[in-house]
Amino acid sequence: MEVEESKNLMTEGTIWKKIMFFALPLFFGNLFQQLYNTADSLIVGNFLGSNALAAVSSSGNLIFLMVGFFNGIAIGAGVVIARYFGARDIDNMQRAIHTTVAFGLVASIILTILGVLLAPQILILMDTPANVLPQSVTYFRIYFMGSLGLVMYNIFVGILQAVGDSRHPLNYLIISSIINIVLDIVLIVVFHMGVGSAAFATILSQFVSALLCMNRLLRTKDSYRLQLRKIRFHTDMLKLIIRYGLPSGLQNSIIAIANVVVQSNINGFGEMAMAGCGAYSKIEGFAFLPITSFTMALTTFVGQNLGARQYERTKKGAKFGMLCSMAIAEVIGIIIFIGAPLLTAAFNNDPQVVMFGTERARTSSMFFFLLAYSHCISAILRGAGKSMVPMIVMLLFWCVVRVTFLTVMIHFLNDIAVVYWVYPLTWSLSSIAFFIYYRKVNWMHAFEQA
Repeated sequence: MEVEESKNLMTEGTIWKKIMFFALPLFFGNLFQQLYNTADSLIVGNFLGSNALAAVSSSGNLIFLMVGFFNGIAIGAGVVIARYFGARDIDNMQRAIHTTVAFGLVASIILTILGVLLAPQILILMDTPANVLPQSVTYFRIYFMGSLGLVMYNIFVGILQAVGDSRHPLNYLIISSIINIVLDIVLIVVFHMGVGSAAFATILSQFVSALLCMNRLLRTKDSYRLQLRKIRFHTDMLKLIIRYGLPSGLQNSIIAIANVVVQSNINGFGEMAMAGCGAYSKIEGFAFLPITSFTMALTTFVGQNLGARQYERTKKGAKFGMLCSMAIAEVIGIIIFIGAPLLTAAFNNDPQVVMFGTERARTSSMFFFLLAYSHCISAILRGAGKSMVPMIVMLLFWCVVRVTFLTVMIHFLNDIAVVYWVYPLTWSLSSIAFFIYYRKVNWMHAFEQA
């Protein structure tokens, strides 16, 4: 076994060190990704105005709707690859890797077509105000033209993370973040180009990071090396990847639909509400950083250790990851609660924008520990091959309950506070359901039962 490959194995060594050393590069990688996403909004909001900010800031839910399904399948692929890597089944791991890449290429084509064709219709269905709609359409169409870079970056990173390598994706994200921010400044601030240039800067930086990841996989001497001539669909492996990834993909898409419904309700309160809540969503993204980092680490840790049949080690690692994620997320939540007015004003200092952003922040931020808990349990169960469970729980509470509550309450009480409170409510309900399942059910033997 190569030295580098041995380092990436999470089936041996001190548990907390393995999880932390895997999660930290993920954290900083996600931080840089969040920074360059935020840079779009900061530069757009300050140099192109509140309408352009509303167009860019409301993009998150629609992008997640379009991209979430394919990313969910990629999560399933990562679970399969991590399992074989932990079990040292190199032949099956190689087949899983090349099937995953083939899937990514096909998914890129589909996403490009769907994004370019459907974005205007979806934006109209979301009640996007008429004065914001043209800029939103421009942003989305340019963004989805770069789907190849977006999807393949996520595919390549998923492979690297599945085999325990979170350091190289960090390096590549730093490079792409710098490119994105520089392009934003040059195109918008210097050349005074419109909102489409922000989307162009984003997709170009994503192509750079995708190419760097691919180069790493092509040049490595480890067992997970990518070989272009081997890229094809292996039917048995594709079925396995879809089996573990489809629930996550459906979960992402349906929850995204629910969030689009939420966004359409925000849109109904005008562009200032859109801009304020959009600014908050960028701020909230920083609270997601430790959550995302630990969930990725936990899925890989659980997948590798269950592949190696290390059950007690799996349980200890899951507990450590959950507690760390919840603690850090709550600390960030407290900081956001206190600093909400200043943080919102950084995007746009219009008093109404600041008011909407602050209200939204102070409603949700103290409940971030519940968000962390739900995501961590989901990650653990996905790593264990039980992806159907988080799908059912999330769909029930983050989709059905969220949309039903919002639809009914907004009818009787036409107040944007209803929109704010729907998130803490559904986080609480999903956390209760996950707590009961995690404590009562034997979730560690899903792969053997398959």
